[in-house]
Amino acid sequence: MSEVLLQLDKVEVTYHHVITAVQGVSLSVPRGAIVALLGTNGAGKTTTLRAISGFIGLDDARVTDGAITFRGERVENRAPHEITARGIALVPERSKIFENLSVQENIEAVVPKDRAAAARLAAAVWDYFPALASLRKREAGYLSGGERQMLAIGAALACGPELLLVDELSQGLAPLIVRDLMQRLQAIRRDLGMTVLLVEQNAALALEVADHAYVIENGRIVLDGDPQKLRGHQDIQEFYLGTGAGSRKSYREVKQYRRSRRWYG
Repeated sequence: MSEVLLQLDKVEVTYHHVITAVQGVSLSVPRGAIVALLGTNGAGKTTTLRAISGFIGLDDARVTDGAITFRGERVENRAPHEITARGIALVPERSKIFENLSVQENIEAVVPKDRAAAARLAAAVWDYFPALASLRKREAGYLSGGERQMLAIGAALACGPELLLVDELSQGLAPLIVRDLMQRLQAIRRDLGMTVLLVEQNAALALEVADHAYVIENGRIVLDGDPQKLRGHQDIQEFYLGTGAGSRKSYREVKQYRRSRRWYG
């Protein structure tokens, strides 16, 4: 059995001291795996990633129960720079890049490392994203959506992480670009032995690259398994893959059905 690199055990997250957004979330990420966290908008996906990365503190939120363990050490409610120094890097859903800096400056604006390590990591970024290499001097604010996503992943890689947290890779991008980025993530995992926790609404693509996946709804994990198991689940087919039998013809019918999903049936 693979070593567990990241473990969440019954994690609860509370905003503004009163609003519980994530309730009892437990999941495991084995070293060297790609694990997907699937769910709709507002399900708790981004909150979970920000809790792991430490950025949740910027949102006036805290982990108020449970534990987040990385390499056997508790890391919940630590500052983002401490989490990054331990080997976790976040590719966020929003504010992915520094728009007023050049592409190269974005890559260099990371956690300080010795000169040799910084050069090695920057070279790896240009290797995995050659389109960025020709744009090194361009101001990042002028990049396309796909180029911005490449740069955001590249800046995270430049931190030299063991665990890469990727939030909504597909958001706002054309399907061909998303597929290309997914393939690059697979190459990074394969070549560098990097572990990836991928948050996605595009379940079909996520299940193509993931070794294991979890489904989160209303702040709770409701289902998990390998991609083959999840593709065969009726609710996953209907609500995430669009292939289930008996299509719903009205919002009322869909809403009623959502109240009685058969997650554990």
